[in-house]
This record gives sequence, C-alpha cells and structure tokens, in this order.
Amino acid sequence: MNIENSKNLFEQAQKRIPGGVNSPVRAFKSVGGNPLFMRKGMGSKMIDADGNEYIDYIGSWGPHIFGHNPPFIKEALLNQLENGVSFGAPTEIEIRMAELIAELVPSVEMVRMVNSGTEATMSAIRAARGFTGREKFIKFEGCYHGHADYFLIKTGSGALTLGVPTSPGVTKGNAADTLTADYNDLDSVKKILQRNKNEIAAIIIEPIAGNMGVVKMADQFAIGIRELCDEENIVLIFDEVMTGFRVAKGGAQEILGIKPDLSTFGKIIGGGLPVGAFGGRKEIMERIAPSGPIYQAGTLSGNPLAMSAGFAALNQIKNNPAIYAELEKKSSYLESGFKENLKKIGKNYAMNRTGSMMCMFFVEEDVTDFKSAFKSNTKLYGKYFHEMLKRGIYLAPAQFEALFVSAAHTEEELNKTIKSHYEALKTVT
Repeated sequence: MNIENSKNLFEQAQKRIPGGVNSPVRAFKSVGGNPLFMRKGMGSKMIDADGNEYIDYIGSWGPHIFGHNPPFIKEALLNQLENGVSFGAPTEIEIRMAELIAELVPSVEMVRMVNSGTEATMSAIRAARGFTGREKFIKFEGCYHGHADYFLIKTGSGALTLGVPTSPGVTKGNAADTLTADYNDLDSVKKILQRNKNEIAAIIIEPIAGNMGVVKMADQFAIGIRELCDEENIVLIFDEVMTGFRVAKGGAQEILGIKPDLSTFGKIIGGGLPVGAFGGRKEIMERIAPSGPIYQAGTLSGNPLAMSAGFAALNQIKNNPAIYAELEKKSSYLESGFKENLKKIGKNYAMNRTGSMMCMFFVEEDVTDFKSAFKSNTKLYGKYFHEMLKRGIYLAPAQFEALFVSAAHTEEELNKTIKSHYEALKTVT
C-alpha cells in the first residue's frame, strides 16, 4: 500500500502543528506508524492522499450516522451558504434546533448551543455549580469529557483520594474539586459522598463510555446513581456527546430509562460540523446568562452552517425512526461475524456493543470498567489495526475507542470487514 503522500504531508505538518496533528489520537502514537491524511469521504468510505480507499468505521468519531457527505446535509449546507455563514446575531434555525432536540430527548426542556463537546461539558459543570452553590463534582475513571482543566484528572491512590493533574498546566486547585469514582461501582460513589457531604454539585458520566472502548452503565448502577443524586440534591449530568442520537433517538438515556438533570451533546447534532450543546431541566437552564447569573457565551455559538447541517441530520432521524433498527441489524451482523472469527482462532476476546457502537478488547475477560479495559494488550491491537488497514478497513488508531457502524455500510462491506477481521487475527495471534 503506497502512502508516500501521507508521509510527506505528515513531515510538513510536524513543522507547524504540534505533533503534526490537531487532535492527539490522530497521530497513530498508540498503534505505531504514520497517520494517513484523508482527501475525500463518501458514504461508508474514505480516500486518502495517495488514493487508497478504506471502509470507514470511525465516521469522524461518531457523527456520520448516515455515512460521509449525505445528500440532504450537503443540500442544507449549500442552501445556507447562499445566505451567509455567520452573523453574530440570532437566527431562526437556532430555535428550530432547540425545539427538535427537546422533542427527541424528553429530559431536555431548554438547551444552549455551544461550539464543541468540551465546551458543552465545561458549561454543564458550571451550571450545576451555580445552581447548587457547591464546588466539587464526581467523574468516573475512564470517562472522557473533553480537555477542560478539571476533567483531566486521575484518582491517584484510589477513588477516595483527591485527584491529581494528569496534564502539565492543570493546577492542583482544579484537581482538588474533582473526585473520581469507579465506573459501574456504586459503593465507590457512596464513599465519596460520605466524605464530602453537601459539597458535591454534580455527577457527570458517559452513560455508555466510548473512550475506554465501549462500556455501558449497568442497569442497577444507573438506577443507583439517579437515586443518590435525588437524595443528595446533586445534578446528574449525562455526557451524550458521543451517544446522543447515535445509539437511539433519545440517546443512551432512552436505552437506560434514566432521566438526567442535564445532558451534553455534540457530534450528530452538527451533522459532522463542529458543534455542541447542553440542556435539561428548565429551572437549571434558566439560571444561564442572560436570563440568570451563570455566565456562558460564544461568538460562534449557534452558527447557521452547523445548525443547518445538524437540523438536517436530526430531521432525518425524526422522519426515519427505522434507522435504528437498520443500524442494530448491521451492527449485530458485524458483531456476530467477529465473534465467530474469535471462535475459529480459539480466542475469547471481550466484545462490547450497544447499538451501532462496538469495541473488541484484546483481553479474555469481561470489560465493565476502566481497570478491566486497561488490561487489554494494546501492542497486539496496534498490529491488528495495521493488518486491517492493509486490507482497506479503517478502525480507530487506539484500543480504547469505539467502532461506529453507519447506515451507509452495505452487506458486502460488512462481509469484507468480517473476512478481513479473521485474516488479521490469524496473522497477529
């Protein structure tokens, strides 16, 4: 496979862009080799700078539920381009987007548009702090909520200790207010609450984690978290930047049957363009400026291009509810093929899937939290990744990321992927 143009572009990029990329996972650090530079995406496929074609299972890390560059999103963008790309003033499409999100996600009574998932989660935490008058919050090991300072925290010696920064530039002050619990372990949450009585403003969690591979909240854990938040007057925040409109029309909260107080969104609500949003209970959201004292702002928030693309995507979901049955059928087919391959080679690697999000872990035990996910053989995943790449299958260049199936993937492509999976596994194991 010739990737000379990608190599040349990466050399050029490293001279002006830190690490040669604008988001770290793209650099192929955890799988080895040089990143591929993409030139075009259509349907289920991407074409790189050297003309190599790949069946894509990243889908821009989740938003391309309909595949790359679908006609209805392209049409929406072209129509908006005729009228302008940014005004710094209100537009009607922002209202229609807010109404549509609230219609599709019952827990959302009001919503504020922002420009990224990080901005959404950061703002949701501020809203929870402002609403409760408390400063500390609980997050979970293995959950990623963007790169705001107080999210880049790990537990240190355990769930009961104060956090310590995991990135230079994050202050100890930020770390002190961030408490980290163990995913799917309700006791770890209870112990933190006992030690910080009436000090916790929020609990934020990915209801289906997508950044330690794919790991879903256990049903009883989800129920327990909701009950604890009600008992302690804590704001429950579901980070649905990845799962919102991806795993179900109403997101992971629809699957779990749990109503959070606030939710954050991104990915699909921008139709592939940079966008984010946070929303939820009216009594909390009405405290956001200018209707309340909790300040949040963004010059390009509600950008008409992003809103037009996102509105087209959400409308397609609203008017075509059968898409989730289609995605389930395709994703289940792929999962079954992968599991059959594992049987053939005598391996029992963990497979986690919820809807159109899936992950195969190179570890032969159940993966239910960060600690079990972290046992995966990442070096073996790197070899597997490159074997799949040679066969024209583009997966996440990291073990601890999700595989995304889109409506654009055909049965023929799924079969090719299953065959390539078997060949790759035979080669590396």
